[in-house]
Amino acid sequence: MAAVPELRPRCMIWLGRPTDQEREVVAAAGWDLRVIADAGGARIGLRGGDRVAALLDMRRGDDAWAAAMQALLAPHSDLPLVALGAGGGDPLPGCLFQLREPLDLAQVQQLAKIVDGERPMAREAGVASLVGGSAATLAVHASLHKFAPVDLPVLVTGETGTGKELAARALHEMSIRRGRPFIAVNCGALPASLVQSELFGHEKGAFTGAMARRIGLFEAADGGTIFLDEIGDLPLDAQTNLLRVLQEGTLERVGSHHSIRIDVRVIAATHVDLEDAVAHGRFRQDLFYRLDVLRLHMPPLRERNGDVELLARHFLAEFRAQHRVRARGFDASARRQLHAHRWPGNVRELMNRVRRAAVVCDSELIGAHDLQLRDAGSASGAEDGLDEVRVQAEREAVLATLRDSGFNVSECARRLRVSRVTVYRLCKKHRLELEALR
Repeated sequence: MAAVPELRPRCMIWLGRPTDQEREVVAAAGWDLRVIADAGGARIGLRGGDRVAALLDMRRGDDAWAAAMQALLAPHSDLPLVALGAGGGDPLPGCLFQLREPLDLAQVQQLAKIVDGERPMAREAGVASLVGGSAATLAVHASLHKFAPVDLPVLVTGETGTGKELAARALHEMSIRRGRPFIAVNCGALPASLVQSELFGHEKGAFTGAMARRIGLFEAADGGTIFLDEIGDLPLDAQTNLLRVLQEGTLERVGSHHSIRIDVRVIAATHVDLEDAVAHGRFRQDLFYRLDVLRLHMPPLRERNGDVELLARHFLAEFRAQHRVRARGFDASARRQLHAHRWPGNVRELMNRVRRAAVVCDSELIGAHDLQLRDAGSASGAEDGLDEVRVQAEREAVLATLRDSGFNVSECARRLRVSRVTVYRLCKKHRLELEALR
């Protein structure tokens, strides 16, 4: 693996008492936090290799407390210092700048740039793609900073459209593997007969049509990261080989008995319950434990309070940068609908709604009619009735296909053009007991 600069830990020494929200913001920016509430008996010890900064919280202390804290800092004049809540008097000696209240992620990241030497860091580039300031989003940022430097498997969970691949890319970009390949694989899209060949490669003549040796996706990702999306769709035989890669760091191409050593970090993602799949024999228990070392949950958009409008503006700005459209913002009716909608498709649905609205909008402000989202409470009865019809139609379609395929799940999945895991999920959703039906 090519050498890359080490991501040295950051430590913030908070002189005062941070709130719970401020602790979350500091963690989301990738800082370890050490709190010194009282100068009496305290000392500042600097751990070799850490990037350290001090924050002097002037909101709750009197002049004597501030003087004692400054005396504590005096032997460390080279330590970057910022103040929070300082009055309008003379600036504190050695203070770089004053932070505003409420403390937000952008301010702490600005301090990080100074501590890191005024150069963009991979970890900031990684989390920048995950836009939002809600408590749920800050928790994701904090987990990314914790997990990225640790070279262990990560299992990313969450509903469809919550940004699981973005999180996987962020983990890669924030790790020491960032200069090496990142390869994303949708396990549900791999043909069952070619899964082994696609993932682990094959030798010439290994099967009909194998006209030459082929390097698999794991070998192509050597030194880097492989992201296995919808890991629950992986056939059991491929699960066995994946377990070997995780346990031994080796693989064998199809048609070969020669072990090849590889160095790959595995990040897997699923929107289904893998524990349930293990209980029903659809997923290997030992593989599940190997993958579920570090778990990162991506929250649904409906739980990210305050992020919807922020994300909508972000997506519109991105779209405007690439296309000539009149739309530059959202009117009051559009903002109401953005907040009222439940977003079953999560961030992916929001992005597509905003892009479409930007194209069809004839004015500078996107309106509710451009988003094509119904207002909360309007026509709810009709919508609920329509939903019931759709659910019943879905149930009848799954049941009919199961019967036509002799209750063979693989054949049913092929006919419906979905994964086998999706068939099991639909059966559970519609209370279709396969064993009883057979």
